[in-house]
Amino acid sequence: MSSPQIQLIGLDRAELDDAMRSVGVPENQISMRRSQLWNWMYVRGESDFDQMLNLSKDLRSTLSQRCSASRPEIVTEQISRDGTRKWLIRFEPSVPGGQSVEVETVYIPESDRGTLCVSSQVGCSLTCTFCHTGTQKMVRNLTAGEILAQVLVARDRLADFPGQVADPRTIAPRDGKKVSNIVMMGMGEPLLNFENVKKALLIALDDDGLGFSRRRITLSTSGVVPAIYRTGEEIGVGLAISLHAVKDELRNILVPINRKYPIAELLEACRVYPGVSNTRRITFEYVMLDGVNDSIADARGLVQMLSDIPAKVNLIPFNPWPGSEYECSSRKTIDRFASYLNKHGYVSPVRTPRGQDIMAACGQLKSASEKVAKQKNLIEIDS
Repeated sequence: MSSPQIQLIGLDRAELDDAMRSVGVPENQISMRRSQLWNWMYVRGESDFDQMLNLSKDLRSTLSQRCSASRPEIVTEQISRDGTRKWLIRFEPSVPGGQSVEVETVYIPESDRGTLCVSSQVGCSLTCTFCHTGTQKMVRNLTAGEILAQVLVARDRLADFPGQVADPRTIAPRDGKKVSNIVMMGMGEPLLNFENVKKALLIALDDDGLGFSRRRITLSTSGVVPAIYRTGEEIGVGLAISLHAVKDELRNILVPINRKYPIAELLEACRVYPGVSNTRRITFEYVMLDGVNDSIADARGLVQMLSDIPAKVNLIPFNPWPGSEYECSSRKTIDRFASYLNKHGYVSPVRTPRGQDIMAACGQLKSASEKVAKQKNLIEIDS
């Protein structure tokens, strides 16, 4: 039986060196070949070794047989009326005898940026009661390569690599990269998959590769406090906190991990997060739930809670999903809440729901393909 191909996407430089050794690249050529492959995969977006023309013909043949830089399968692609795109992506088993898995990845275009919402796990173990993804059973962590593959798939589909031709339906920023920002806000809790998320983001940040800046990547967490400290020290990207309540009693219900890491511990980790300042604030995400967390008393508590943390607050109108027990606060209530925060010095934009018609809005992601097949505006990708 032949050995499985080595997936090169997601390997760090040392691992890529080892992969080159394993396929017979001479030691004195390893550094050069690794640099060439790194450039082809991440700068040019090439997945076909036969097209990597500065590699020798023999090496291209060997890589084609022994290695892979291929993309995962796109099961479905949906395009919202507002230009938001959602892909259902299938990954092959990560271990022999395992099952293939599916995740959703969302692209949100705006005039000045294109933001890609990336998943870190298949399912989620946190069971936040307002979140659709939380109703899905936790299956497994994604590998670093699977996390990066979502970025590569999006850039392929948007023709964001050199020489690619854009789909005429693509809505994208006026200038620069179509995928200019990454948010780790998709399926799963990134900090419960810390090592793979760290590895993927460090490759995304690499100046010789995907070349994202730390200000262009934001990691959202429900509050895995020990890993917040590690994120600041070892990755250094922007931080967003999925907060949603100002008292432990309510947050214990909405965000159950709060029982392990209560609000006081969470806020202390935010106070000392490296690089936090008035020009690089922590984002606190706050979903607006009718009659639950949307009173002026809640707004007042939020102001008091964040008084010593450089912060902004993203107010998120609740996005309904089948079976949810919550309703969205009225626009009048949301505006009153936002006005109170603004009056007390906190930037508090109300997030405009994007991609609701394709279930791509915040809190709506779920990987069940049978659910997606029922959606309107579904575009099947030819195999």
